[in-house]
Amino acid sequence: MNILTLNCHAWLEDRQQEKIDAIVERIASEEYDLIALQEVNQHKEAPILYENIRENNFAHVLVERLKELDVHYHMTWDFAHYGYDIYEEGVAILSRKPFLSTESFFVSKTTDPDNYKSRKIVKAVIEGADAPTTVYSCHLGWWHDEEEPVKHQLDELIRRVEHDDHALLLGDFNNDAFIRGEGYDYLMENGLQDLFHLATEREGDATVQGKIAGWDENKKSLRIDLMLTNAPIHVSRHAVVFDGENGPIVSDHAGVEATVFWR
Repeated sequence: MNILTLNCHAWLEDRQQEKIDAIVERIASEEYDLIALQEVNQHKEAPILYENIRENNFAHVLVERLKELDVHYHMTWDFAHYGYDIYEEGVAILSRKPFLSTESFFVSKTTDPDNYKSRKIVKAVIEGADAPTTVYSCHLGWWHDEEEPVKHQLDELIRRVEHDDHALLLGDFNNDAFIRGEGYDYLMENGLQDLFHLATEREGDATVQGKIAGWDENKKSLRIDLMLTNAPIHVSRHAVVFDGENGPIVSDHAGVEATVFWR
């Protein structure tokens, strides 16, 4: 499987249409089997197309653009909170194969959509070549947040994953893999593995450079966009993309792609 995760920073980017073009071009070229997207926004007053999807849902826009290129994806999305007062912000999963099942659930203590710390995970099960794969698109909180501690969110997520034979946890974890003794190490101590360390070939590591929303004082390189698993897996390649070197910058986060198969 070829997989991708990207925090889109949707509709908040300068030259947004140009960046959509770049995302669509890469997806069409690489034909990822699975894609996890975070900060997938839609304007709260845009017309509803179906279910909870509005016409300017960022993931829907990508899917429709790809369809024009005869590249077809199934999509699931749900929103966790309002962003910048005007957007319904959530996470999405795109799959080349139909979903066997989908669901979403809160991992944060708060479920108030007016609180930007409200966090919801989208989960999908896809039939794979080797075995059914459970995919989680994750956008989590911060380790030192006393109001909404991420340890609670991680515990909720880990509890869900315990029941999966082959799970991929993809997304913006907001916990830096370069920092010891915090959220990243907590995930590793609770039985998850990082595809970065399992990869035979690696290209790049950091996915954020300097200050972004939620990291207002940051001056360092961060590796907070992660691909994790709970099962034995072979990772032939793990690469940072959309970083200005391996593809143009399309967001305040770089993306991560990998090529994997279950052992």
